[in-house]
Amino acid sequence: MNTNDAVFAGAIPDLYDRFLVPLIFQTYADDLAERIAAARPKRLLEIAAGTGALTRALAARLPADATIIATDLNQPMLDRAIAQQADDKRITFQIADAMALPFEDGGFDVVACQFGVMFFPDKVKAYREALRLLRPGGRYVFNVWDALPANVFAETVTMALGAMFPEDPPLFMARTPHGHFDQARIRADLTAAGFGSIDMQTVARISHGGSAREVAMTYCQGTPMRAEIETRRPGGLMEATDKAAEALERRFGSGPIEGAIRAIVVEAMP
Repeated sequence: MNTNDAVFAGAIPDLYDRFLVPLIFQTYADDLAERIAAARPKRLLEIAAGTGALTRALAARLPADATIIATDLNQPMLDRAIAQQADDKRITFQIADAMALPFEDGGFDVVACQFGVMFFPDKVKAYREALRLLRPGGRYVFNVWDALPANVFAETVTMALGAMFPEDPPLFMARTPHGHFDQARIRADLTAAGFGSIDMQTVARISHGGSAREVAMTYCQGTPMRAEIETRRPGGLMEATDKAAEALERRFGSGPIEGAIRAIVVEAMP
């Protein structure tokens, strides 16, 4: 993973939350929250909470006596989450590194992570940290994106930018968000970290975008792909967005568009 892949700052948090969350994240946040709520956890830790899509979904489903600690590496992303949930006294927001979590052993019923483990530099170490924090009978619940071809908006934008920059294509989406889908590897890493019971399920959904241009803007300007574009061509962000929009419209049509998305949901216990 490129070290810049985990930087979500500047204009990104706002665009990410307003457009990317409803486009691809909300449906999976609801899915994870339903799974977690069924276990009736009293104390939950969320890693890589971002702008709070999963945090909000959990808060809507957990009882009044539950507590949530939502963490992320990026203060601008947490600031966006805090602005929407500051009044919920069950939730504490905190900067934390998944590789060295500042919490007591065995302190949580559930550790959850929505589309964050792909960004962990040392996944076994991060999984071991999650395991350390679980109470007996607790579980680690997370999801990851499946391969790029199973997520057709991201694939189309990546291909369009590859054509624009053939000598040095921006590969953020393929490299990181869609770069950790090998279920055998995930299972092996969790096992190496000490987990004994590991269940995986592939979950397919349909993503709905308001228009090809809106989807193009979301990916090109609301993710770390933005920095890749601006590094390759200063001042070229709008041109890249236009190229991506044209490719999306050719493939999915004009007006509102829809495309397949697919993720892998993992539930692990000691």
